[in-house]
Amino acid sequence: MNSRKQQLQAIDRLLTIMDELRAQCPWDKKQTMETLRHLTIEETYELGDAILDNNLEEVKKELGDVLLHIMFYSKIGSETNSFDIGDVANEICDKLIHRHPHIYGDVTVKDEAEVKRNWEKLKLKEGKKSVLEGVPKSLPALIKASRIQEKVAGVGFDWEEPNQVWEKVEEELSEFKIEVAKKDTDKMESEFGDVLFSLINYAHFVNINPENALERTNKKFIKRFQYLEAKAKENGKELQDMTLAEMDVYWEAAKQITDMQ
Repeated sequence: MNSRKQQLQAIDRLLTIMDELRAQCPWDKKQTMETLRHLTIEETYELGDAILDNNLEEVKKELGDVLLHIMFYSKIGSETNSFDIGDVANEICDKLIHRHPHIYGDVTVKDEAEVKRNWEKLKLKEGKKSVLEGVPKSLPALIKASRIQEKVAGVGFDWEEPNQVWEKVEEELSEFKIEVAKKDTDKMESEFGDVLFSLINYAHFVNINPENALERTNKKFIKRFQYLEAKAKENGKELQDMTLAEMDVYWEAAKQITDMQ
């Protein structure tokens, strides 16, 4: 591992390279915060994939890509004397110190939940009108629902027991089924949203990250379906020409293989 001095030298090296690229490379010179935005989002998702795959070598590489973007935005900010990487670092340092009075002050906390509650109270004292202001509008809906619930729970707006949440899940499912029977698409969509929201809430009560859980299922399905495709091809068959019963044979075999992995 690198020493603190070596780590600082590496950051300084990256700062120098960023200066050189911004001054000399036609592509880097052309970039703005707006043109980098979608690339930053993409890099963040790639980091998320590496974390879910538990591929630490890829995590290291993707963190480098994200760090480059932070440096890039800071360089652009410095060109208009708005801010530089030092300002960015000091801003987060000041925020962390302010929001951790149990470390840097005389506040005492008993557990993680109390730390979260204090965090949200401090944010409101900083001028935020709502605890939900920190939830980005552009977040994917599932992640947004999860963050909303974490935020309101942080100020005590939450159920007391998991069974209460599960009763809410069952209530929302019943209401959804009623609308399905009526075939009212608009109300079906609304009630389905309520089902998902209540399930996400229940996930938190049983210590499950709903985004991780769904992505785990996505990956499992992809593996199984690709196994089905490969086996069909080995036998000279096209999926569109097979019956569901024929495909199910391969699917069951795929389940056994993926369950063992």
